[in-house]
Amino acid sequence: MNGKGNELFPVFFRLDKLRIVVIGGGAVGTEKVGAILKSSPAAAIHVVAPEISAEIIAWSKQYPAVKVFHKAYDPHDLTGADLVIAATCIHVLNMQVQIDAKQKNILINVADTPELCDFYLSSVVQKGDLKIAISTNGKSPTFAKRMREVLEEALPDSIDAILQQLNQIRNKLKGDFEYKVQKMNEITKAMKDEKPE
Repeated sequence: MNGKGNELFPVFFRLDKLRIVVIGGGAVGTEKVGAILKSSPAAAIHVVAPEISAEIIAWSKQYPAVKVFHKAYDPHDLTGADLVIAATCIHVLNMQVQIDAKQKNILINVADTPELCDFYLSSVVQKGDLKIAISTNGKSPTFAKRMREVLEEALPDSIDAILQQLNQIRNKLKGDFEYKVQKMNEITKAMKDEKPE
């Protein structure tokens, strides 16, 4: 293993258990909040900006965990945050938010500035309980979006029913963790071995 190349580690956060602070309520902030809510409707999101889009305001009425604060950014807005997204159209402000987040040891995403990000918002494919995150390591969000569209078309709608059946089988298995992993590997091996004609 060398230390070069794609250093990203994919992880799924339970956003209903974390607080996200989004600085910026314009087009970029709206895009970020919308992406989060599409994947995690129970996400606790605080949006801070002097002007906040009608969409975000509507979401704050639809989703109880979305709070809006019509005000200029202040470093105290990050208090209690687990994740921060700097999503303003003012580069200097985004950089200040990044500095403040780093001083507080809070993970941050700075919109359209990959080199300042601790994490990226991925393009997400979701079919029921199956969720696949796609990243291009910040190189081309457009490609990630297209790949999402390809996978959404390729994955059958029945995939969630298959997952439910596998979960039932898994719950009925007796034995230790290793045994259950071995049995589930045997059961799902056919998925890997199947070759398209």
